[in-house]
Amino acid sequence: MMTAQRAFFAGLTMAAMLCLASPAAALQAAKGKVILTLSGQVAEKNTALTAEFDLAMLEKLPQHSFTTLTPWDKQPIKFTGPLLRDVLAAAKATGTTIKAVALNDYQTSIPLDDAQKFDVILALQMNGKAIPVKTKGPLFIVYPYDTAPELRSSVYYERSAWQLKSLTIE
Repeated sequence: MMTAQRAFFAGLTMAAMLCLASPAAALQAAKGKVILTLSGQVAEKNTALTAEFDLAMLEKLPQHSFTTLTPWDKQPIKFTGPLLRDVLAAAKATGTTIKAVALNDYQTSIPLDDAQKFDVILALQMNGKAIPVKTKGPLFIVYPYDTAPELRSSVYYERSAWQLKSLTIE
């Protein structure tokens, strides 16, 4: 007959084995064209040094939408995509600063805290349509500018990189 102590440790051992064997937590390899690369302080990688995401991987993350007026457009636009914090969590990113780099080599620094403080989206869509490269795509860092007066400033506009290609977590 199994004692209560043995039953407890048997259950604990089984739970540990299930956690270690679970592939759901692992970042799968990109199967399509890579559109975003995370490097630096990322614990979950799917290449030797980086966490790479294709469009399908980003679309599998929870999608969020908001409509906001930007300084680059005359009408409010509906942006849709995963929250920046969810992308960072998928790669288990830690640090204090995100260096965002665009396809045209524009660079901006974003405090990692912004991803927690604001619902920043890595927009995949504008007004329900994929964003072509010539129109700020395929990824666009967008803050919900209309939700707080402080977000309607050059500080946050400059952090909103379009044609985003990589994030380095420092």
